[in-house]
Amino acid sequence: MADEAARIPVIVGVGQVNDRPRTPAEGLDSLGLMEAAMRAADADAGGGWMARLDFLALVDQISFRDLGETSGPLAARLGARPRICFKTKSATGDSPILLLNEAANRIAAGEIDVAAVGGGEALRTAAQRAAAAAGDDPSAHNATRQSSSRRAPSYRQRYGLTAPVDIYPLYENAGRAAYGQTLAQAQQESGEIWSRFSHVAMENASAWIRRAVTPEEIIRPSADNRPIAFPYNKLMVANSSVNQGAGFIVASLAQARAHGIPDERLVYVGRGAAAHEPDDFLQRERYDASPGMTVSIRRTLELNGVTADDLDYVELYSCFPCVPKMARRVLGWPVERPATVFGGLTFGGGPIGNYMSHAVVGLVLKLREGGRKGLLFANGGLATHNHTIVLSREPIPAGILPCDFDFQAEADTARGPIPPFAEDYAGLGAIETYTVLYERDGRPKFGVIVGRNPDGARFLAKVPAADQAGIGFLTDGKVEPVGARGEAVAGLDGDIVWRPSRV
Repeated sequence: MADEAARIPVIVGVGQVNDRPRTPAEGLDSLGLMEAAMRAADADAGGGWMARLDFLALVDQISFRDLGETSGPLAARLGARPRICFKTKSATGDSPILLLNEAANRIAAGEIDVAAVGGGEALRTAAQRAAAAAGDDPSAHNATRQSSSRRAPSYRQRYGLTAPVDIYPLYENAGRAAYGQTLAQAQQESGEIWSRFSHVAMENASAWIRRAVTPEEIIRPSADNRPIAFPYNKLMVANSSVNQGAGFIVASLAQARAHGIPDERLVYVGRGAAAHEPDDFLQRERYDASPGMTVSIRRTLELNGVTADDLDYVELYSCFPCVPKMARRVLGWPVERPATVFGGLTFGGGPIGNYMSHAVVGLVLKLREGGRKGLLFANGGLATHNHTIVLSREPIPAGILPCDFDFQAEADTARGPIPPFAEDYAGLGAIETYTVLYERDGRPKFGVIVGRNPDGARFLAKVPAADQAGIGFLTDGKVEPVGARGEAVAGLDGDIVWRPSRV
């Protein structure tokens, strides 16, 4: 029994922090948030764990790039000397669940006894400091868009597809058409899901925005809820203007018991599954579903011997509504049940790649209060990376670790052929999906069409803001634009312009 307990991974401590400084100069940077979160996790586990760490893994941060490699400096601050110490290569939303799964597998394999995982983002403080230095509006310093724009403009960026908020709507609009929903029905679903997020956040002392919002308030554009990228308003997208850190400690059951942690505070780590889409979002098979997501969620259920009915809680990643919409359909999770334990990336807070560390904390706290099992689904990149795992109050008989979580081959087999891409195509075609991008004052900037030509090749085209009828066709909900036919023609500036057959 002692040998078996030495290879059973359990979460023993969780911690998180919100930093709301009176002035930007007083705010913690990302490393300071990581330290505060880890110390809180250590205290939650009874203290004394940092000196025992064999493994320290951090989610990369983008707020203070000059910090560079943060894992070594954090270990030093914590008085830890882990044999394995690193940060992820980039700040992607699946990172915390990937690192949790890796830590659990290493414990189950007998490689380590104690691990810590976490991260932090001080995007609010970074933006305020940058604005103070430049003497302008801090809201203009969008770290995610700036990070995406540091490279030379690409073909995709010519058509406005730069940041995640420009690209996820392609999934939203394609999904709505595939689900057979009207625009009003799809928006209502988004409002219902997000309103429930806000109610969870209202009850969560660690959420960034603790205010309940109705579905109608989420759906309706207003001065405080401006349109961002059709059909998303501000209250439907991740709120990255936060200073948040979160972390958790995973140990063997033997270590937990030796440290005197009561069984009722332990949460067992089950098996996980990961699968991804191609990095280039224009090289995806489709936009109304994700084979990688489907494989990740379904395999995790099978590996742990559970169904959606066995789950008391879920966290379905929520950077934009299309993700939990797709995920809940794969999982079989009803819209009437909250799809978060933390509050979602709008209300709980959207600290770039580290949100799911907060979700881990939230699920552990929920399971300590009651319930048996919970599922965490993480998404990262541009609807690219998918990683799912199950946590439980009791050992999961079917979830014995270690277990390989890479199911990429299965996702690749499930994926259909990827259409060729026809750059600067001009000619007849049909809309595969689309969005409309907006200025900060709510005026349309232009529409973006992802189309298919008669040979099945994919292409991009714009709908100029001056084409009011064309913008209206894409946004008024009277007719479904997906599938509508038209013509791509060369514009005066060299970009391709879309002309619908009928508006």
